[in-house]
Amino acid sequence: MTKKKQSQKSPPNGFTRRGFLGTVGAGAAAVATGVTRRSEAVPEITDPEEMVQIALRINGQLHRLLVEPRWTLLFVLRERLGITGTKAGCERGECGSCTVLINDKPRYACLTLALEAEEAEITTVEGLLDGEQLGPVQQAFVDHDAFQCGYCTPGQVVAAEGLLRANPSPTEQEIRVGMSGNLCRCGAYQHIVNAVSHVSETRHAVSDLGETDKKGGAS
Repeated sequence: MTKKKQSQKSPPNGFTRRGFLGTVGAGAAAVATGVTRRSEAVPEITDPEEMVQIALRINGQLHRLLVEPRWTLLFVLRERLGITGTKAGCERGECGSCTVLINDKPRYACLTLALEAEEAEITTVEGLLDGEQLGPVQQAFVDHDAFQCGYCTPGQVVAAEGLLRANPSPTEQEIRVGMSGNLCRCGAYQHIVNAVSHVSETRHAVSDLGETDKKGGAS
């Protein structure tokens, strides 16, 4: 009789199976209620296929067009505007063949939404031409055999231009680091470094000559 009474007592810590199930049930109800309330406050999701009007300034020219919010700048450049110098490579931010300048800074066009580039200055490899002639960086790549198959070259050239705009006098190590985001499967890396170094040295020589002329004229 004594043993039966003891078995009916509550556990020493006051925790019972029935109490546990009741607590779980109440908690689940609270969670469900909380989820419902939060879902009501979530704003309406934008349809990824809904067309949005944007204006992109590319190589100094303004382009107004309709795009889907999910379209990348790479897709818009090539498939909607016909600016095909920017190449599609890995399309996941690894090879650098799609490099463009956005406000003078190298960016992967495959990882940049077209909407993100609105109101920015976008420069592609076509924008580095000097009229109908190759620009200094483009010409240096030719003169120093800085390419073989050429597929990565547009991105390499744009990345080099961005590097030189940020650092006009890079060391060889700084060039290697600055160009490390652009891959060349043909392995023309030393030639690329030589081309970038040549442009840097040439620009400095021209700058120094200009300063000398100014001083001579002032005297």
